[in-house]
Amino acid sequence: MFSRRALPLFAATLGVASIMPAFSHTEASSAPHEMIHQQIALPRVLVLATGGTISGKAAPRSAIGYDAGVVTGEQLIAGVPGVEKLAHLQVEQISNIASQNMNSKVWFKIAERIQKAFSNNEADAVVITHGTDTMEETAFFLGTVIGDARPVILTGAMRPSTAISADGPANMYEAVKVAVDPQARGRGVLVVLNDEVQSARGVSKMHTTSLQTFRSPNLDLVGYVDPASVRFITPVKPEHHLALPRDHKLPLVQIVYAHADMDAQQIDDAVRHGARGIVIAGMGDGNVSSDALAGMERATKAGIVVVRSTRVGSGFVNRNVEVDDDRYGFVASMDLNPQKARILLQLLLANGKNTSEDIQPIFNAGL
Repeated sequence: MFSRRALPLFAATLGVASIMPAFSHTEASSAPHEMIHQQIALPRVLVLATGGTISGKAAPRSAIGYDAGVVTGEQLIAGVPGVEKLAHLQVEQISNIASQNMNSKVWFKIAERIQKAFSNNEADAVVITHGTDTMEETAFFLGTVIGDARPVILTGAMRPSTAISADGPANMYEAVKVAVDPQARGRGVLVVLNDEVQSARGVSKMHTTSLQTFRSPNLDLVGYVDPASVRFITPVKPEHHLALPRDHKLPLVQIVYAHADMDAQQIDDAVRHGARGIVIAGMGDGNVSSDALAGMERATKAGIVVVRSTRVGSGFVNRNVEVDDDRYGFVASMDLNPQKARILLQLLLANGKNTSEDIQPIFNAGL
């Protein structure tokens, strides 16, 4: 552990902590010119802390109980040995909430801070600390609206900061290591945990407690990282992005979970309560009962966009397989799970895309 005294903190007046390698005046004046140049040349990484398990502390409820969002971003960085050798770090506390409380208001705040940092050339990369429950949704939202080649990395932890073998420090170190790697440019928003690098579109939380909770069931892993190296195993792919709604509002889109003996009540209720879109977490290849299908048809006739996704953990929902999507005017989610399909539909609606003809090609394109 390095001492926090070795990290000058300039948060008193700005509410922002700037952390960089500390050298006294005497040390700097006697250091070789090459060392001084090396320190000046370190990349600049903006760290945006939002809370989550990585910021949690143990609670007495159970052996694995904890309270999320207790430790600050500044304290997190101070507990990561050697990270100050990777980059000049500037830390800002965007929020300090449990992942289940993540919301679109915080999403807009994060997105606009990233856009400002890149537009003003404040940072070469951004790292976001985040809870794991909704990390894939935040990553996908940001990946859809951030159109800059500079890396944006999300990381977190499955164990709180006070746990035995807490995984947060290692994940934080590796997230910064990926952020400053030149090969990370142009890859969109990435998620880094447990020595793996995954894409915002592909990644999903697949286990309630395992350290290896994040998988990309429908897409390839992007790469691997450890304290020694970063290894990307997929090529950089072109990306398309949607405008961030200026009014900070996302249209109401509801997810309806399909099950045996399903009726159309939740679908009809969503329409009555003003939903502009409905995502069906269907059985198998996005299937529902006959009663629910009739409800979905009523919704599309009322001008509601209906997307068929699946409650299954992997696989694509294809068009016109068991359901005649062309006839009903439905959208097939392709590789996107219900929670990501919901976000993409919200952003498309906010950008003036209101018909299945306009929306389906964007789901197909792997936006």
